[in-house]
Formats: sequence, structure tokens, C-alpha cells
Amino acid sequence: MTYLIIKALHIIFMVSYFAGIFYLVRIFVYYKDTDAFESPKKEILREQYVYMARRLWNIITVPAFVLMTIFGVWMVFYYYPNFPLLMAKPSLSWFYYKILFLIGLFVYHYWCWKKVLEIKHLNNQDLSTANLKLRQSNEIATFILFLVVFVAVLKSTALQYWWQLFIGFIVIVLVIMMTVKLVNKKK
Repeated sequence: MTYLIIKALHIIFMVSYFAGIFYLVRIFVYYKDTDAFESPKKEILREQYVYMARRLWNIITVPAFVLMTIFGVWMVFYYYPNFPLLMAKPSLSWFYYKILFLIGLFVYHYWCWKKVLEIKHLNNQDLSTANLKLRQSNEIATFILFLVVFVAVLKSTALQYWWQLFIGFIVIVLVIMMTVKLVNKKK
């Protein structure tokens, strides 16, 4: 029962974290979209987006990230008390991939933090990152989420059928990218 409670809390904070990270990068895109606006609308919106990004980062995203990580590590050591010794077991090789994808998530988290700091110190100046790059980087968290969830749910099966999953993942990536391009083209 304790393990299931820890797992439930891990999932709740994972959902909260990803909701925060998804919306945060959208705020960056909205900030960048104000480049084309005239004063005072531009300054007012930018000030609001900076405020929203800081609040979202400090109140939702980072606390959810910390709690997601704590409950995830706790879950691993609760279920596998001798976890460091078990890492050599072939049945746990799926976990290496999950860790690899989580490292990618941590790098993405760091990039988002740097962007939060950047827009906080811009004083209504233009954001250096191109709008298209921001829109594309918004999908990185989605891809990482797909990878982590599939590996965590399928475990060793994911490694047996890795090439089918890889092809499926590429198809999903292409569908998402084409959908984003179509939506942006209509704008």
C-alpha cells in the first residue's frame, strides 16, 4: 500500500510538473510574439508574461519537479531496496533508458530556467531566441514524456520491441510537428 501511495504522488507531481513546463514555454512564445506589437501594449504584455513565467516557475514547476523527483527516487528505493546492486541485472536494463531520458528532461528543465532568468532581466527588450525555435522547443517536453512513459510502462518489453517503438515514436513526432506547422501556417 505504501508503494502505491508513493507511486500515486509521483504521478500527480509528474503531471503537475509537465503542465507547468508545457505552459512555461508557451509563455516564452507569447512573450516573443509581442515583438510585433506597438507601445504601450508591448510593454504591458511583456511585463505580464514575465510575472506569469516567474510565478509559474517558482510556485508550480520547480516544487512539482522537486516532489516528482523525491517520490520517484523514493519509489525506486522502496521497491528495490538494494537498487545500486541490482543495476547490473538485465531485467532492469529498461531503467537505464528511463534514466537517460530523465537526464534529457533535467537538461530541458535547466534550459527553461535559463529562459525564465533571461526574460526576467530583459526589461521589455526582445527575447534572443527565434519564435520558431521556441515553438519547436515546446515539443521537446512532449517527446521526453512519451519516451519516459512508454519505457516505464512497457519495461523490458520496450527493449525487445525497440525498433517498432522507435518507428512509432518517429511517426508521433512527425504527426505532432506537421500539426504544429499546419496550425502555425493558418496564423
